[in-house]
Amino acid sequence: MMTRIQVSELAPEAYRAMSGLERFLHGSDLPPATLELVKLRASQINGCAFCVHMHSRDAKKAGETDERLWSVAAWREAPFYTEAERAALALTEAATRLSDRPDPVPDEIWDEAAKHYDDTTLAALVVAIATINAWNRIAVTTHTGPGAHV
Repeated sequence: MMTRIQVSELAPEAYRAMSGLERFLHGSDLPPATLELVKLRASQINGCAFCVHMHSRDAKKAGETDERLWSVAAWREAPFYTEAERAALALTEAATRLSDRPDPVPDEIWDEAAKHYDDTTLAALVVAIATINAWNRIAVTTHTGPGAHV
C-alpha cells in the first residue's frame, strides 16, 4: 500500500502542534513504559500498522521486555503488568472505543485510573490517549505503513 500523502509536508503547522503534544507527554510524570504501552494498545485497536511498529520498536529500545510487548493485546490475562498499567490500559481501551457502549468511560474505569495516578498525571494520560488516537487516524487514513514517515 502506498502512502497517499505526507501530512508532515502538507500540513507542517499541524504536524508541529502534534509533535508539541508528544514533547509535553515525554516531559510529564506519566511513566515512559506506561506511555508506550498506551500508544501500542490504542494502535492495535485502531489497526495502525505504522504506530504498532513504531511504538513496539521504541518500547523495545527503551528496555521493554518481549513478553510485555507480545502480551499487551491480552493484558487482562497476562501477568506482566502492574495495577497502574492495567488501569491505564483499561482507560485507553475505553477512550479509544467510544462508540462501543452507552457509557464509553464508566466510573469504575476512571476511578481505578484515578487510584493510581494523581490528577496531573491522569490529565497527561488522557492527553496521551487522545494524541495516539489522532496519530492513528492520520496514519491509517493516509495509508502510512511501517517504517514510513507521517
